[in-house]
Amino acid sequence: MIRLLYPWMFVLLLLPWAVYRFLPPVKGLHGDALRVPFLKDIAQINLKSGSLWRQSADGGQGWSKGMALLSLVWILLVTAAARPQWLGEPVRIKDYGRDIMMVMDISTSMREPDFVLNRRRIDRLTAVKLAAGNFIKQRPNDRIGLILFGTRAYLQSPVTFDKQSVSDILWAMDAGMAGNSTSIGDALGLALKNIRESGKSDDKIIILLTDGENNDGSLGMAQAINLARDEKVKIYTIGVGAEDSLTGSLFGIRLAPQSGIDEQSLKQLAAETKGTYFRAGDTVGLQKIYDEIDRLEPTVNEDQFVREAKDLFYWPLSGALLLALLAVFLKRKGL
Repeated sequence: MIRLLYPWMFVLLLLPWAVYRFLPPVKGLHGDALRVPFLKDIAQINLKSGSLWRQSADGGQGWSKGMALLSLVWILLVTAAARPQWLGEPVRIKDYGRDIMMVMDISTSMREPDFVLNRRRIDRLTAVKLAAGNFIKQRPNDRIGLILFGTRAYLQSPVTFDKQSVSDILWAMDAGMAGNSTSIGDALGLALKNIRESGKSDDKIIILLTDGENNDGSLGMAQAINLARDEKVKIYTIGVGAEDSLTGSLFGIRLAPQSGIDEQSLKQLAAETKGTYFRAGDTVGLQKIYDEIDRLEPTVNEDQFVREAKDLFYWPLSGALLLALLAVFLKRKGL
């Protein structure tokens, strides 16, 4: 398919006629004549009596050879200026959707075996790995990053299309690797800094998961909440841990109330950033939370089509040059 990028350039086809019609002839060494601004030899093309017309052999009027060539040169130059292009077949491409930074608590409390999978008890971190790993697989068009925190917060992966690397890091992590305490504020600050530098201006979200409260680090929760609100990044918060935990006693295993999650701060953080707070008390509930986030944040990617565009202006431009050279040759030969 051929298209013209600047079709309005064809208005210039009337320019020579307008010059001849409305401007007076140039008076000079060669008498009254229309000046041709090309090559010196082209300017010598025979234009009798300053007219664009000549008497043909049979007495009728017709274009001279020189003027016919010059007219064709002008048409080709205008065609080149209109920028003809060849368009290829539409090609389907995919663009990325959202930037998602996953911020996960890996303090020693994540070793608590209060989740159940296939009638077997597993620790919180294993349950998180399973649910988060499935979530990553469900977001093929998003860029995903990972921050792990305990006493300190560490960027394990900036937002990237390389989901396999993020999954490998996710499964390789272990509770206690970043320290025993919990620095939620520092982790959130690090996440906001990195997602701000990801290059996108919108469609950024943070998923913060923890089983405790901010009890370490340099950034308090109030400061972190204000910073998150100013950055205008939507944040989903997840408090993880069974409502009751298993503890030992002289009479065997008993249930004890689970505490330690700063739900008030997590709820406020989500509310201030137009996100949602979730409470995960078991494996099924945790998976449903990630499924719910996936539903709330549908991928913004839509299949798009592009067409290869190849410029063709050099063809008429080359033709104009060759015809101009031919006009010079004919003039010198007296044809």
